[in-house]
Amino acid sequence: MFNLLLYGATVLIWGSTWFVIDYQLGEVDPSVSLAYRYAIAAALSFGWCLLSGRSLRFRPRVHLYFMMLGMFLFGLNYLAVYQAQLYIDSALNAIGFATMVWMNIINARLFFGTRATPRMYLGAMLGAVGILIIFLPQVQNVALSDRVLIGLSLSLLATLIASFGNVVSQAMRKKHSVPVMQTNAWGMLYGALLNTGIAVWRGKPFIYDSAPAYTWSLLYLSVIGTVVVFACYLTLLNRIGLAKAGYAAIMIPVVAVSISVVFEGLALTPSLMGGLILVLAGNVFILARTK
Repeated sequence: MFNLLLYGATVLIWGSTWFVIDYQLGEVDPSVSLAYRYAIAAALSFGWCLLSGRSLRFRPRVHLYFMMLGMFLFGLNYLAVYQAQLYIDSALNAIGFATMVWMNIINARLFFGTRATPRMYLGAMLGAVGILIIFLPQVQNVALSDRVLIGLSLSLLATLIASFGNVVSQAMRKKHSVPVMQTNAWGMLYGALLNTGIAVWRGKPFIYDSAPAYTWSLLYLSVIGTVVVFACYLTLLNRIGLAKAGYAAIMIPVVAVSISVVFEGLALTPSLMGGLILVLAGNVFILARTK
């Protein structure tokens, strides 16, 4: 039952964050908003560790993993996600992120020597066709500079970076036994520092949008969409393993599309529905064989 609760929380929260991100896009540069988001999340995580008596001292080698997690899971991938959503809506961004499963197959082979089965490759092909069907009506007969193609490229780049983060997380679990909350606290801190550095390097001002929507969305993404969801997901991952936890990726686009249909007026076109079905079928085809 506890695993089911963790799974449900992960899917519902992550599925909703794509829509909430829209309220962070505007006056404040994405790198600055992400610096705020992960600074808040890191402060809350460190506070929880201190209040619960959890040790925060780790060897320098472990901090190298924390830094890489900050770069991949809490830094560059979300920066690309935010940038992508300047060009495409939240549902399409979430569907693009569903390619994580296939990127994980490639990275597992490259970094850990894990061979994919023929069923996995077939499932990946189903998903790739699904993504093509979803985006084709919007990108056909347009130049490569078109907004949709730019958004799709950024979304896929974000997914690739996040997949590298999964590789780092798996490698760290194999070599070091670090509890979830401490991992999140340090990773989020390094992610906040990275985004701060990027904002300074790009000359972006650290301003704040006084609109209520910006504040509530920042708090939601910092607390629920970062601290809570990563605690749920990484706890679930440690309890049932990477492959089974990956089932969350199947339902997240469904939640994101449902929210986009209700709140953003996304039309349920035949291409969207057919492509989404293929994306989900590809994920199920891959993960159903993984024990």
